[in-house]
Amino acid sequence: MAKAKTVFVCNECGYESPKWLGKCPACNSWNTFFEQKVVETKSTVTGKAVKERAVPQVLDEVVGKNESRIDTGIGELNRVLGGGLVNGSLVLLGGEPGIGKSTLILELCE
Repeated sequence: MAKAKTVFVCNECGYESPKWLGKCPACNSWNTFFEQKVVETKSTVTGKAVKERAVPQVLDEVVGKNESRIDTGIGELNRVLGGGLVNGSLVLLGGEPGIGKSTLILELCE
């Protein structure tokens, strides 16, 4: 459905404003604004690229990739991460306050 909108346009220079103004800020003319109705139509295009729909797969049929892993130097961390960090991956580390998240990351940085 089309949406009606009111704009005020300067007679002298064509400057548009959503509100009536006594003096045009573009050309400094006084009392030159007139009301104009503008009809906005909604586009059917959303601006999003069309993607192929994902098809569900049975978990037993999914073939995993063997990505090369980066050794962290911390055995337990490597075990939890499935053998180390994957290049380009993001790991979210969470836990209760004081449990040692920052200490673990500092150890990882050494």
